[in-house]
Order: sequence, then C-alpha cells, then structure tokens
Amino acid sequence: MAEKKTLGRQKISMVKIENEDARYTAFSKRRSTLYKKASELVGKYDVDVGITLFSPTDKPYSFFHPTMDAVVNRFLSPNTQASESNRIAIANSRNKVKELKVEFDELDIIERGLSNSKSGMDETDMKKIWESIMKFNEEEVNELELWLNSVDFELTAQLENDVSSSTQAPPENVD
Repeated sequence: MAEKKTLGRQKISMVKIENEDARYTAFSKRRSTLYKKASELVGKYDVDVGITLFSPTDKPYSFFHPTMDAVVNRFLSPNTQASESNRIAIANSRNKVKELKVEFDELDIIERGLSNSKSGMDETDMKKIWESIMKFNEEEVNELELWLNSVDFELTAQLENDVSSSTQAPPENVD
C-alpha cells in the first residue's frame, strides 16, 4: 500500500495569533471566506443571514440578508410576521440580489471569454459576450465608457511618459 505524500487537510487549532500582522491578515481572509459562505447560503437556500464581526482593531463589519432590520426582527420575534413595508423591502432586496447574481454571471462569462480569446474564441462565446453587453442599461454604458476613457487616458499618459523619457538625451558627464 502506497503512503500518502502529503498530510492532507489539517485541523487548525483556535489559538490567538500573536503576530499582529499575521492576525490582521488571517482575520481579513477568514472574514472574506465567511461572507462568501454566507452569500452561498443565501443564493442556494434563500435564507436570512446576519453576521456582525469586529476586527482586531475594533472596526465593525457586517453582512445581512435580506436587510439588517429583517434579520434582527426575525431573531427577536421568530413567530411574528413582518410588516407589509418590511415584506416589500425584503422582496426588493431578494430581487436585487438575484439581478446582481445574473449580472455577475454575465460578467464572468465575458471575463472567461476574454481570457480565452488568446487560445481561440469560438463564435458562440463571442455571441454571448455581445448579448450580455447589449443588455447594459444607459447608466452601465456610461460607467463603462468613463472607465474605458480613464484607462485610455492612463495608457496615453504612460505611453507619452515612456516616449519622452526614451527620447531625452543622456546626461552629460560632468567632471
């Protein structure tokens, strides 16, 4: 029987990390992971989630879905129905999350399509990219245009800087 080459997944003991920088880094990474997991729970099971954290520097962080009020009220009074205005706010919040998820998935398709363009993009991938771009509303088109203009400006400025530095005469030797 062959022996394992690695130790595999190991349990991490829950002890305070003494190194301050390592503690801040670990907190940030674990906070991000916790938010991702909470977001997955919301997406897959349509549940209400509330998370409140305080960083090692006492900065507060929170994640609530659908809203903080809805989660806190449901926690404090689990058998009470939400008011009409709260139900509307909850429904709007859930719809917004679903819309953003669709938009994120479309952008992910675009990103994968662009990253695969070097290896040869087929016609259906390009069609999907253009279909998702065509769904942009006016505000999103304006934001994209502003971003493209800023990137163009930055690249032009960098190019001009590179050209001017390469065309300058070398400094004379002063002895």
